[in-house]
Amino acid sequence: RAHIAFYQVCFEQKGCDRDDILAAVDEAIEDGVDVLSLSLGGNPGADFSEDPVSLGGYTAALNGVFVSTAAGNIGPNPATLSNGAPWLLTVGASTSDRRFAATVKLGSGLEVDGESLTEPKDYGKEMVPLVRDMGGGQCTSESVLKAQNITGKIIICEAGGGVSTAKAKMVLRAGAFGMIVVAPAVFGPVIVPRPHVLPTVQVPYAVGQKIKAYLEAESSPTANFIFKGTLFDTPRSPMMAPFSSRGPNVKSRGILKPDIIGPGVNVLAGVPGVVDMALQPKEVMPKFDIKSGTSMSCPHLAGIAALLKNAHPTWSPASIKSALMTTTETTDNTKKPIADVDGTQATYFATGAGHVNPKKAMDPGLVYNLTAAEYIPYLCGLKYTDQQVNSIIHPEPPVTCDKLRKLDQKDLNYPSITVVVDKADSVVNASRAVTNVGVASSTYDVEVEVPKSVTVEVHPPKLTFKALEEVLNYTVTVKTAAVPDGAIEGQLKWVSSKHIVRSPILILPGTGEEDTTEAAAPSAQP
Repeated sequence: RAHIAFYQVCFEQKGCDRDDILAAVDEAIEDGVDVLSLSLGGNPGADFSEDPVSLGGYTAALNGVFVSTAAGNIGPNPATLSNGAPWLLTVGASTSDRRFAATVKLGSGLEVDGESLTEPKDYGKEMVPLVRDMGGGQCTSESVLKAQNITGKIIICEAGGGVSTAKAKMVLRAGAFGMIVVAPAVFGPVIVPRPHVLPTVQVPYAVGQKIKAYLEAESSPTANFIFKGTLFDTPRSPMMAPFSSRGPNVKSRGILKPDIIGPGVNVLAGVPGVVDMALQPKEVMPKFDIKSGTSMSCPHLAGIAALLKNAHPTWSPASIKSALMTTTETTDNTKKPIADVDGTQATYFATGAGHVNPKKAMDPGLVYNLTAAEYIPYLCGLKYTDQQVNSIIHPEPPVTCDKLRKLDQKDLNYPSITVVVDKADSVVNASRAVTNVGVASSTYDVEVEVPKSVTVEVHPPKLTFKALEEVLNYTVTVKTAAVPDGAIEGQLKWVSSKHIVRSPILILPGTGEEDTTEAAAPSAQP
């Protein structure tokens, strides 16, 4: 059983202040915490030296504290991700196989599926008139709703113009019997239901178009709701959450972010104080609510990290991150690759290494370890000034980058492998070191899967360990005939009789800037 400590850093008047965040991290370190969950957003374009989560996270890593952070909720647009520093675990959001099922039954006999968190007692089965909002479709004008006489009717409201819970209060005051909320097209099949003050079913955009087509075709359209409760084993899941922020990592292209995805849609969460269920008097307000966001997936990974820390108390934060990332799942419950909201295969910029698998993470076989000090040559390689680097590594002694070797991003001992190709006929090497935490005497053979447009070689192709905590090095060589038009994805696996240690491979086109950093073998120690 874990002790949970809470540190408040966000306030109603001043928001989430930099000094409050840094003070809370310092206090948590002083209190001896092992894991921090920071569901705090930031500016995707901010340098690590300016971002309080990056600054506090480095200090935490320096003190052996694992830090889980939220990727952000500005997806699905690219390059929207926050918390991209490599010493942080950056967590994106995915769906689960649970649905709060509800069906809209139309007068034509057609039944279409959605979700609902509002299931009234003694709900009637009779069909009632179905209408649309005459004020633009989004149900944003209470005067228009009242003028068109929606009393006793179900009204369909499209996305936009405000949150659906506020619309529901307006619709209820106008006398409506129920409400259908149509999700934005960008959400695809994913629904993020909210508790409403009247019977409400939320439907995907495509389903909404079917309902609207029926509405326009009938002179006296009718509808009703069938509430089905909670259903499990819903295909396809996990699926990417539409809001989950995406890579590439703006401030460090050579580090793939997000690192991983975890449950972040329709999560049953404890809530302090009042939630937006205005129908309930305060004295009977629930202590739980259904929440969605990377702020939900972040603590899932923090909790799993705590379990790993308990099972392996000597592991560093980097080793815990490695165990989480190299044991992920890349397929859903239909055995197909994890899908994005448009139905296509989700890219690494959405999923990172994949979906967390807590059981496998307990026994990863090999880990990619890093000490906090090894991030210093990486920061110098990013062309940060001495002042920037020293502001990050404080309270460590100050450094001068000109006196240190600079480490290219591709050579940071990270569980994912990203290389940048700047010119045709390129040969790019990336170095890695793995620590044996599985079976003392074990042999791992490499397996590489990449498109035919590139060649990837690994030397040596076999790793033979004789003891636990032994560290072995390998080099990945990427050969390309031409600069890629976009990101190329592949994977590298170290396979033994008991373990599969998987790393994503990401090959990116260059930006045209001269690379002045030096390649160097990592010096990971257990």
